[in-house]
Amino acid sequence: MPITPATATHSSSSGTAEAILLELVDEDGVTIGTEEKLAAHQPPGRLHRAFSVFLFDERGRLLLQQRALGKYHSPGVWSNTCCGHPYPGEAPFAAAARRTFEELGVSPSLMAEAGTVRYNHPDPASGLVEQEYNHLFVGLVQSPLGPDPEEVGDTAFVTPDELAERHAKDTFSAWFMTVLDAARPAVRELTGPSAGW
Repeated sequence: MPITPATATHSSSSGTAEAILLELVDEDGVTIGTEEKLAAHQPPGRLHRAFSVFLFDERGRLLLQQRALGKYHSPGVWSNTCCGHPYPGEAPFAAAARRTFEELGVSPSLMAEAGTVRYNHPDPASGLVEQEYNHLFVGLVQSPLGPDPEEVGDTAFVTPDELAERHAKDTFSAWFMTVLDAARPAVRELTGPSAGW
């Protein structure tokens, strides 16, 4: 179910509405509890599990997503293909595949783990804080996109040079370069040396 806003709820099996919960973790990524989504992002932020996906086309170009203007956090900025939070107890790999389909209407091909990265990025515009233990994934997109307009404002496939140009003039998420840099070894392995990542 494509639900992203921090204030949104989802129906439980009993038909009642439940707050969206995130999995809180320690510095080693071990689960230590749960917290309501918006509360976990209030300053100073609670360290929680997240994921970031980087999908590439057959030419080795990275699929960027511009976050929809209705997003509660970092609306309208450009970022990696997909990012989000697993539900408590949900495997990060499963959450990454689920959200990629919900947001972009595609299922990743050859998606593989690309490590983890821990960061603390305040968002100046919203005042919220991304205090995340982030699981990284790389893969291919091999079918036409079908973005959900409530999640995605725009998409673009870019080469490394095109990304540098875009990054210099457009606004990107606070976490984008951190997660991209952490994923680069896996990106290079997936795309090959000619892609230039």
